[in-house]
Amino acid sequence: MSDPATDGPGMSDPTLDGGEGLDARLVVERGTFRLDVTLTARPGDVVALLGPNGAGKTTALRVLAGLIPLTGGHLRLDAAELDRTPPEHRPVGVVFQDYLLFPHLSALDNVAFGPRCHGASRAEARAEAAAWLERMDLAAHAAAKPRRLSGGQAQRVALARALATRPRLLLLDEPLAALDARTRLDVRAQLRRHLADFEAVAVLVTHDPLDAMVLADHLVVIEDGHIVQQGAPTDIARHPRTDYIAHLVGLNLYRGQARGHTVDLAGGPALTTADDLTGPAFAAFPPSAVTLHRDRPTGSSARNLWCCAVAGLETHADQIRAELTGELALAADLTTTAAAELDLHPGATVWAAVKATQIRAYPA
Repeated sequence: MSDPATDGPGMSDPTLDGGEGLDARLVVERGTFRLDVTLTARPGDVVALLGPNGAGKTTALRVLAGLIPLTGGHLRLDAAELDRTPPEHRPVGVVFQDYLLFPHLSALDNVAFGPRCHGASRAEARAEAAAWLERMDLAAHAAAKPRRLSGGQAQRVALARALATRPRLLLLDEPLAALDARTRLDVRAQLRRHLADFEAVAVLVTHDPLDAMVLADHLVVIEDGHIVQQGAPTDIARHPRTDYIAHLVGLNLYRGQARGHTVDLAGGPALTTADDLTGPAFAAFPPSAVTLHRDRPTGSSARNLWCCAVAGLETHADQIRAELTGELALAADLTTTAAAELDLHPGATVWAAVKATQIRAYPA
């Protein structure tokens, strides 16, 4: 998957073999909003679309499903043009956030609905559905109506219904968003297993970076209708290129001009890093790399030291995250015990230190 304008270090430009897979440039103009996104994927690839609200992720998914027409560009699946193909005739399966199961049908008949629509007899469709429910560990719930299913069970029925038609493109719209934390963990693991066995293209829309990192082979980050970064999950997590992505993966991110082991920030201080670069650069470090002190530390090995004020405090997992302003705006993570010992509160003055070895610098 590639976009020359947005590719970062280490990203490749795969070519679709024999025309198989997804080859799309999705251009949609709706009022003042313009979506212009290029997507390519081979069979077996799982692509995750990430981005803030209003970025265009759901619009892209609805275009792929045939629910919104293209203004421009193209949409090809396995070398076949889908632009003018009605939604019901596309080899596309969709899993919705709210499942959208038929309330009057059993789990078995919900799954059988797709094969029936594709011409299978009632017996053939129900046999196919039974096999999919067995695969999803739901055979014991075949006769249950949706209202009798848990959220995780309903989501697996929805996935089985989408896969039972043997689609060449599987679309998943926030498939785990409606689940509680514990169920989400279990269903995510099961979904990963089923996607690993899926031999066509899958496109996942999600706000959750963990869902994207666990489920996807490729991430495509969309902001304001355009791709701002794409690549393997590990590459994006290590080298974010926008504030949104940095926040998503939990990093402090800055942009400046590198000269050797120093990155000069525009209108800010210089950061010392272990990386040796020249030219426009990003510098990033995790909040956990920051140590806080109420008094200026003496004899510290940290090459980066700034006087800051505490702008806010919030619980972040099992730690306290301090948002700091001053010489450098940054986030710092510390234990509740450390926060209490430092007597942290909004407005308190602290010294923030980060070792040069904890700061990664890479070309902008």
